[in-house]
Amino acid sequence: MTAPSPIDTPAAGATATALLEAQGFVLVPGVLQPAECSALTHDLNADMQAADGGGHRAPSASGGQRDLLDRPWCQALAWRLQQCPALADLIPASAVAVQCTYFEKTPARNWLVPLHQDLSIPVAERVDAPDLNGWSDKDGTLFVQPPAPLLQTLLAVRVHLDPCHADDGPLRVVPASHTQGVLAADAARALRDRAGDVPCLADAGTALVMRPLLLHASSKASGTSQRRVLHFVFGPAQLPWGLRWRGVVVD
Repeated sequence: MTAPSPIDTPAAGATATALLEAQGFVLVPGVLQPAECSALTHDLNADMQAADGGGHRAPSASGGQRDLLDRPWCQALAWRLQQCPALADLIPASAVAVQCTYFEKTPARNWLVPLHQDLSIPVAERVDAPDLNGWSDKDGTLFVQPPAPLLQTLLAVRVHLDPCHADDGPLRVVPASHTQGVLAADAARALRDRAGDVPCLADAGTALVMRPLLLHASSKASGTSQRRVLHFVFGPAQLPWGLRWRGVVVD
């Protein structure tokens, strides 16, 4: 069962903050202007072209690149998002940008993502604590899976650099699933089958703001367009258990 688009529901008249709290996501149009999207794609193309000589990694076969927050232009965009009036009530003033991943879906690099929650965070070094699990190394960055209460404090901001239509492999989300904690795979599928999911369609410059525990997936694109997204994660400046964010300097 697929629920109607959130844009078409009565709840669409609520504030963005209320929508985020209730359904775990909200689409915010006009966060970037067309000229800003074009400038960002220029920066991204320069990074991709420098993959061989500059030491940067091009997107993998899955279409992702995780280390963009190292780039000055990406740090500037994170600051720009935090200053954006349309996002001011969504991103806590005390939050810091802790990650930015670039996703590129094209006819030449087409991919899908199964139903999941975002459970891992990038950290500076390993800490031995019983509450921390799922340690992994992804492209040279250390990740860990902390307990749900910490994950619930995080916020993802997905900035669309291109229009994302139904045939572009948009993200599909299960509304309000972020309230269920960390779900096993069978429980996640059962919840989606029961509650349905919705496609997050967007114009260029629209931001999809979502909680990482929201169940989400995407299919392969069936069209011929590009779908380029910058996926930022914002979180509290200080972490428990002696953890430190990877690459984040906190005063």
